[in-house]
Amino acid sequence: MEQLASNPVERRRGVRRGMYVLPSLFTVGTLVCGYYAILATQKAAQFLAMANLTPGISPDATPHLALASAALDNAARALGWAIVFDGLDGRIARLTNTASPFGRELDSLADVVTFGLAPAILAYTWGMSALVEMPGVPQFIRNIPWLVTFGFVICGAARLARFNIDTIKPTSDRRFFVGMPIPAAAGFVAAVVHFYKQPLTTWQFSIVWLVNVGILGFLMISRMRYYSFKTLDLRKRRSYLVIVIIALVVGAIWLYSEPVLLTLAITYAISGIVLRITSRIRPHPPAPEEVHAA
Repeated sequence: MEQLASNPVERRRGVRRGMYVLPSLFTVGTLVCGYYAILATQKAAQFLAMANLTPGISPDATPHLALASAALDNAARALGWAIVFDGLDGRIARLTNTASPFGRELDSLADVVTFGLAPAILAYTWGMSALVEMPGVPQFIRNIPWLVTFGFVICGAARLARFNIDTIKPTSDRRFFVGMPIPAAAGFVAAVVHFYKQPLTTWQFSIVWLVNVGILGFLMISRMRYYSFKTLDLRKRRSYLVIVIIALVVGAIWLYSEPVLLTLAITYAISGIVLRITSRIRPHPPAPEEVHAA
């Protein structure tokens, strides 16, 4: 009888322990997507080497170029799913009240790989191969893409380290991130690759892409404010218009993923710059301390 009476309690404890594992499973999903993106990018690099794009695109290179474009697009899609998983793990932890120090550390380590290393390799392979492989280019110029993409990784890691330090500080304003979140920077890279797919084959466009990647790294470690959307409480009752808007956005992404995702990525990237400019032009009373999130 005592054993039967204790079973409901044991079952509740088991369910509770299972709830703590649930957010970490989404974090593992984020890490799996990042790992797959790296493998897909490496496969694309092999196809690009077979295509031998320098000094130009030959008819024999077309099949290899198509395979490389498909592999790069798969890598970009994987990063997109990683952003979804990354957004769900923290929200699920908050909704179920199962946040833990282990989950936070695991999330940061996964973010370094998925949103730091994977998009840097993707940006290098997709947009800078033409500059690196161009004949007659001095070695010190060939090293610049490597340096810029490595800087992207370092800026992302510094962004996460600052977040880990600031989480122990009391914060009251959850409306903004300070600095561009690393998933958003990775999403920008993924959205561009997903939109164009075919890798860049001219050094002029490679230089433009190089500058863009450098700007993304700067935005991550800057003090610019970005909307966090953490104040959106799914447990509260919402107007049916919100449901309609969300459904339309999801449908647009499903049907027109290339232009819609690119538009969203560019809009969010420049939103911090716009907020900085408007705050300079129209000063406002100081807000509560902002959250320095990843």
